[in-house]
Amino acid sequence: MPKYLMIYHGGGMPETPEEGAKAMAAWDTWYQSMGAAVVDGGAPVGQSHTVSSAGHVDNGGANPVSGYTIVEANNYASACKHAAGNPMVVDGSGSVEVAEFIDMG
Repeated sequence: MPKYLMIYHGGGMPETPEEGAKAMAAWDTWYQSMGAAVVDGGAPVGQSHTVSSAGHVDNGGANPVSGYTIVEANNYASACKHAAGNPMVVDGSGSVEVAEFIDMG
């Protein structure tokens, strides 16, 4: 079954312990809704750096990565349906980029 990389952009850190608990519950619910499709639950990431032939940008550029998850899905439509339930997408604080892994074997 094809694997898809979900790359998170945006989102934010909760400002209070209560907001943190609410956010964690939303993420837990999302992961549970995907069940066995989750190959790697991923993680949030810290500050990103972009390196190109033009040089090094230490703020990650215009749309820095904030985390990732890897899922299995039958097709792009199914993978994107999973991504649509991401808490950052649902609350409007971020977006999820979906890309299929290419089998090199």
